[in-house]
Amino acid sequence: MSTLVDSNQKEFNKIVDFLDKEIGSLRGARASSSLVENILIEVYSSKMILKEVAGIHLEGHKSIVIEPWDKNNLKPIEKAISESSLNVVPMVDGQIIRINFPPLNEEKRKDIIRILHQKAEHARVGLRGVRDKIKDNIFQQEKSGEIGEDEKFRLMKELDEKIGNYNDIIKEKVEKKEKELMEI
Repeated sequence: MSTLVDSNQKEFNKIVDFLDKEIGSLRGARASSSLVENILIEVYSSKMILKEVAGIHLEGHKSIVIEPWDKNNLKPIEKAISESSLNVVPMVDGQIIRINFPPLNEEKRKDIIRILHQKAEHARVGLRGVRDKIKDNIFQQEKSGEIGEDEKFRLMKELDEKIGNYNDIIKEKVEKKEKELMEI
């Protein structure tokens, strides 16, 4: 493997990691702590993410329980969850917050799948951006005489294979999430 293509490995991995985070935030057939853990909460005169101020655990397949470490944060957490894009109503139950997720109907599943495909396309666009940057670098190196034409074609082939592999990874992740969404 060439150092030119491999030197951008971190950028490729960042794109896939970001997609993982985005896919994790999409509601599936089952409740998941990843749905709420990155919600921004206004506490202590600053914004913090929920997982930094509370314990989060699942209760069955359809419920998430949030237990703030500081009980004074109960109201700000409840408010942030209510205002989030989850469209759920948190219920305060003593010192904890419980979120129940009703089953997904067919229309909601299709909406989530549409959003999933948008996020996947955004990741593919990111891969193409990195690919174009590397291609420009390869053409510049050939033009300046640092590499020959054979090396240019070898690097281009290697780059296309790497992009193909990452596109396959994205496709697998999307198919897995789609399958999860279609579970009843």
